[in-house]
Amino acid sequence: MIGSVADRDLVMRTVRENRIEAIVHSGALHKPDIEHNRNEDFVETNVRGTLNLLDAAVASGVQRFVFTSTTSLMISKAIRAGFTGGARKAAWLTEDMSPEPRNIYGVTKLSAEHLCRLYHIQSGLPVIVLRTARFFREADDMAHAIEQSDANTKANELLFRRLTVEDAAEAHIAALDKAPQLGFDIFIVSAPTPFRPDDCEALIADAPSVVGRYFPEFPALYARKGWTMFSSIDRVYDASRARDRLGFVCELCRCARGDRGGRGAPP
Repeated sequence: MIGSVADRDLVMRTVRENRIEAIVHSGALHKPDIEHNRNEDFVETNVRGTLNLLDAAVASGVQRFVFTSTTSLMISKAIRAGFTGGARKAAWLTEDMSPEPRNIYGVTKLSAEHLCRLYHIQSGLPVIVLRTARFFREADDMAHAIEQSDANTKANELLFRRLTVEDAAEAHIAALDKAPQLGFDIFIVSAPTPFRPDDCEALIADAPSVVGRYFPEFPALYARKGWTMFSSIDRVYDASRARDRLGFVCELCRCARGDRGGRGAPP
């Protein structure tokens, strides 16, 4: 079906007539859309669209619901100011923090998360919220600004704020599997970081030295590729809750440690 999640009649009819058993809700206006859309457009798509899908799920007896949210809503104006104004240490970000979104995208995604929680409480609908880190294949505009290749930038970000498209998809499958058991939960989905909270001061001051402690071979590898590490890393997304409660670990991490178990592991 092609249409908008904000089209209530279409959503209700589609879910009912096709006997939908599970919904993965990834439809949204995104941060790049802020430049070309009104706040009302974001509310209509991101909030009302989520409400429509939740109502359709309850009305039609859908058994599980997975909502694709974003780590972007965790970056408050104060945290952003720290990134650009000389923070003394990197921000260590977990699901336990109270988000204070800095733009209409984050506000509407957080509102949609609240709707998901409400519908679980009121109807018992099993809902999993995945706050995904960046996983788009397109070139990052940041790469040009820091004069790195796109591959270089994305490799660096896998240390603290990125996952692959394939792992993003696998995380949603894992969430569908676990939704009835968990009832409701929120997870950061990002490649597991090698860093620890006590690395945060050093990550701001000298990120390459911290990376070198964990991966002594990285300077030679990067030199062969002509790559550079970020001089400073300002945030780290901690995906350990998804590992511990959802049972999901990115395949990138499983390959690195030679783990052949689990969904999606290589043969």
